[in-house]
Amino acid sequence: MLSDVELVRAARGGDVGALGLLLTRHEAGMRAVALSLVGFGPDAEDAVQDASLAALRRIGDLRDPEAVGPWLRMIVRNACRQRLRSAHGVVPVAEPATPPDLLSPDRVLDSHASRDWIWHSIDELSPTLRQTVLLRYFTDINSYEQIAEVLEVPVGTVRSRLNQARGKLAEALRATADQAHADAGAVNTAAAREAVETLAVAERGGFPALVADRWLPEAEFVAGNGVIRGGRELAVYGMDSDLTAGVRQRLVQAVAGRDVTIWTMDLVNPPDNPEHCPPGVVWVMTRRRGRVAKVRLFHPL
Repeated sequence: MLSDVELVRAARGGDVGALGLLLTRHEAGMRAVALSLVGFGPDAEDAVQDASLAALRRIGDLRDPEAVGPWLRMIVRNACRQRLRSAHGVVPVAEPATPPDLLSPDRVLDSHASRDWIWHSIDELSPTLRQTVLLRYFTDINSYEQIAEVLEVPVGTVRSRLNQARGKLAEALRATADQAHADAGAVNTAAAREAVETLAVAERGGFPALVADRWLPEAEFVAGNGVIRGGRELAVYGMDSDLTAGVRQRLVQAVAGRDVTIWTMDLVNPPDNPEHCPPGVVWVMTRRRGRVAKVRLFHPL
């Protein structure tokens, strides 16, 4: 059996399976610390989950591999203190500091192994949780109010979904650490390629045929930040109107989960009408049976 020191060294080298084994090995001690500080209940479990996620990001900060056990327990202790402060109103419960930092692309996704592990775990979430996570951590539509507007749910529901997702992500990360994962970079590259292709086809006049092929007949289309609603015909009309007016879209970023795709676009207005459209638009698409089932177009404020 590998020692803690060997597992830490492997984890530092990008072996996410080694980190998963460390978390499993020290889970009892981490949970004991949480129970001693916040008592029995969901707060203790959430603190352990928070610490597991934090360890993924911070394993490189551990100076003494032999002290990994105390280090993990210290992270749990800090997570518990954060929750106790939150309960007294010092820090909003809905704004935990660690998960946004952990899941930001510039932190985790620059490591291929961790990136694929994270994306695999995101794909294990339910469609509603997955969509909320992608918006929160991988797009510029990341305030609770904006996400609520895009998904047409109360702000409280967004908070609840993110809290649920955080716990489920921690569980999935630990359960799948030693598995091989699909190349998430390839998935997002494919999403970006689809976006560029869609824009090119639209500019050539082929958007109606593309929509007929890739969207379900009953697909919903929501634009105008929720004001404009219809089906495929409305989407085709909107694209044609923008192109006729000289408006072009330029891809900024594409992210995709199992049944969710999000494109962030710049809107380039014609020189003679620079205020025709807002500066950007985000396409939030859900799919069913491989075809687009709903598209929400949202203009970030």
